[in-house]
Amino acid sequence: MKIGNDMLKWLAFCLAFSLVGAAQAQSFPDKPLHLVVPFPPGGGVDILGRILAPKLAERLGQPVLHENRPGAGGNVGTEYVAKARPDGHTLLMASSAVAISPSLYNKLGYSPVDDFAPVALIAQIPIVALIRSSLPFKNLREFIEYAKANPGKANFGSSGVGATTSLATELFRTLARINILHVPYKGTGPAIVGLMGGEVDMVMTGLATAVQQIQSGKVRAIAILDFQRAASLPNVPTTKESGVDNCEVITWFGILAPAGTPRNVVSRLNAELLRIVGMNDTIEKMQTAGVEPMQSSPEKFAEYIRAETLRWAKVVKDANIEKID
Repeated sequence: MKIGNDMLKWLAFCLAFSLVGAAQAQSFPDKPLHLVVPFPPGGGVDILGRILAPKLAERLGQPVLHENRPGAGGNVGTEYVAKARPDGHTLLMASSAVAISPSLYNKLGYSPVDDFAPVALIAQIPIVALIRSSLPFKNLREFIEYAKANPGKANFGSSGVGATTSLATELFRTLARINILHVPYKGTGPAIVGLMGGEVDMVMTGLATAVQQIQSGKVRAIAILDFQRAASLPNVPTTKESGVDNCEVITWFGILAPAGTPRNVVSRLNAELLRIVGMNDTIEKMQTAGVEPMQSSPEKFAEYIRAETLRWAKVVKDANIEKID
């Protein structure tokens, strides 16, 4: 069987391309890395990125530059990484927002499933349901009973339409079959202030941002939206224990690379990140920031992102949340 010149050229090109890819993987990293944080300084994603960057630089033998690229609910920095060269030198410090954004924005410049190579799921923050301390309810069951008996009278505050905590409350009220009104604020801080001031009845937020107010008695924690109770709040039951099934919601964090990043590079990054997350000083820093360390393979992280994207699409649809242009 004869092979034409064009076919020979094509085969030679493919061989050369594969050899270049293999050489890149073997020499990785050969220049500084950029860890892109798609949110402003100060938030959970940013804090976690600053914990990981110097550790990763130490493990890889190259500088890891922590780079904030905020805008459009995290979509500016996320799209930047999605379109970056897939050689492992540009990484995204991703959060739950990656899986939520496709359901909230009409014009999104990336797909969380198709445009990234998941590297590792590395941390989570449990979400806690808070009520203002002046309310008489001792637990979530009593709050649900009140809301069912008084539809539209109770309300909840959030850090804004489409935020993870806002959607967590939308999921909760759908599963609990209650009618409570949404009062969006410009951030978690103002929402908690509104709760303490009596403007709203409930706020769901990351546990890390609410521990001080809970301990001071300014707000009351009535449920943890997780599969197990939080170590810092052992007396607060989970939503399942409170009679609401399938209402487990966490804010998760992980590292993503652009799609097409060589498998060897992804595996190297995953191995180094798992070592870092398992270090005692890393665990201590994360827990001090209210973050719980996690570990996963690239494959498990990819499955998780697909499941989360589908899950939040249903929540947004069921809540009739209008998409953002």
